Order: sequence, then structure tokens, then C-alpha cells
Amino acid sequence: MGKAPATLTAPPVDYEAAYNNRERVPGHPAILKRWREDSARVIDALRPEAVEYGPSERQRMEWFDAGAGAPTAVFIHGGYWQALDRAWFAWVAPALLDQGISVVIPGYDLAPTVKVGAIISQMRRATELVRDRTGKRPLVFGHSVGGHMAACMLSEGRARAALAISGVFDIEPLIHTSLNEALGLDAMTARALSPIHWPAPNGGAPGGRTLDCWVGGAESNEFIRQSRHMAAEWGGKGADTHVEVLDGLDHFTMLDPLADKDSSMVKRLATLATAE
Repeated sequence: MGKAPATLTAPPVDYEAAYNNRERVPGHPAILKRWREDSARVIDALRPEAVEYGPSERQRMEWFDAGAGAPTAVFIHGGYWQALDRAWFAWVAPALLDQGISVVIPGYDLAPTVKVGAIISQMRRATELVRDRTGKRPLVFGHSVGGHMAACMLSEGRARAALAISGVFDIEPLIHTSLNEALGLDAMTARALSPIHWPAPNGGAPGGRTLDCWVGGAESNEFIRQSRHMAAEWGGKGADTHVEVLDGLDHFTMLDPLADKDSSMVKRLATLATAE
């Protein structure tokens, strides 16, 4: 008898390399500096309303109002729940304001001071405050773990639609990275807080059912896999899902289209914010 063919096994995933985007993109300090400087100029020029939604200093939101009756989009920033704040991201507002869409940018407390579950709860309160003030569910969009939380809000019926940019929908892989030093996740908690395992918005409950997953072609295979897997998982359960891979963009430059009112991303956000 001949020998059985050898079984090929996939090499183990280097989760640290796949998810540590600051290490993957050496030029990120210049991009972060640009975000902060551009945001300072936008805040100085547009003077958004500062709205409190919770007791801590970080539980505030910048509200850029496009006028009475305008649809509203809530942007949730990334930073793996342990870095950055709302003041870095005001620059995402002007292009959407130009489309007649109000933009709200909430901050949140950071790990390790608070746990991931508590941060998700803060985003619940922020999103519900927006709904209470406008009378309508907002579009929720976010970057990285902001995309994760946008999907959470959609699953719970708090959003009219969600667009995740470079989202992390299954956070169990983060357990195997240095990022978890601040997060303190274990397998059971990570699974419970991963929206890929949450109910898909399929029209059977109030709220929207559309989730877009946008990701950069120059990101790690894990980020591209996460977006494709999330769209397939929820799409198979009745959600309206779509994946868009933007060639040449990495985890940081994936946000660049938000500065261009004519970009496909801004146009898609405008469609999602205004669709009935």
C-alpha cells in the first residue's frame, strides 16, 4: 500500500503582527498628528456643541449640527479601547455636513480604567441620547473597535444602519496579543462581547438591518478576513451586508476618504443616513 498523502496544515496566525497596527504602519505618527491638527482647526472653525452623556470627562460628545430635521451620523473612534479620544476625529465631520448630515463624535473612558463591556454600555447611552434628541435612530459608523461597537449598536436595534471601517467583530484573537495587557480579556468574555456572535439585524426587531464592512487592501489578512467573515455570518442570518475592500489603504489611511465629500465612502454614508 502506498503512503497516505501528507496533510497540509495552515501556519499559525501571528496575532501580534496581524492586530498591532502601529507596528504594521511605521508612518502612523504622522497620520495621527495630522488627525489631531485637522480636528483642532475644524473645532475652532465650526464650534460644535459639547454634549454630556455620562459623569466622566470622557463621556462627552462633539455635536456638529447640520440643521433642523437633518439626519444624524454617530462616529465611534478606535484605539483598541485604550487610546485616543473624540478630539482627534472632528475632521471627519465637514464632508458629511456638506451632505446635510449632522455628525456626533462621542468619547468614552479607556481601558484599563474601565472594561470593554463598560465602554460598550457608554456607547449605548450616547447613541440613545442622540436618538432622544433627534427622534430617530442614527446611522452609526466607526473605525477599528469603533466598527465593532457600531455593529453592536445595530444588533441591539439602536441604529438605522452601521458602517464599520476596518472593524474587529471577533475580539478573541486579541487575547493573544500585547493589546490584551490593558483589556484583560479572557476567552469567555471576549466571545460574549464579539458582535459576530450577537443576533443579526434581520428585520424581526426595530432598527435597521444594513451593515457595511469596509477594509483596506493593505491591511493584514486578519482584518480582511474579519470583514468578510462578519458580512457572511450576519448576511446568512438575514442582515443586509456588504464588503468593500479599498486597494492600497492601510489601517490608518482607511479613514482618508472621510475627508472627501465626493468619496465613495462619504456617498455611501449619506445614502445610509437618509434611506427610509
